Amino acid sequence: MIDSLIVFGVSLLIGALGIFMGAKVIVDAENYTYAIGTALIGAIVWAVVGFFFGWIPLLGPLLVFVSYLAVINSRYPGGWVDAAAITIVAWVSVLVVLYALAVLGVTGFDAVGVPGV
Repeated sequence: MIDSLIVFGVSLLIGALGIFMGAKVIVDAENYTYAIGTALIGAIVWAVVGFFFGWIPLLGPLLVFVSYLAVINSRYPGGWVDAAAITIVAWVSVLVVLYALAVLGVTGFDAVGVPGV
């Protein structure tokens, strides 16, 4: 149980780092604590929408992703394009961090709050 909580916490912090980097680059937002909240909300929304709609072929994954983008869009200034750009930068940032940590033998390739990573 404790191990699972530690993995969740570290994954959340890594996911939040990706969102922080995306928000910094795209909309010049510099609040890591806010990014942690965004990552947590995004993960919850992703899980709930995925549970109810993720099973629908083609439409399900699209609804899940759009719901995640809606979280980013609602939490940061700009519109849907900025939200998508923040998500792309977050995804790439998290991949780089996770790759480096995996090479060092610290972790695998998953982070809470950034989809598909």
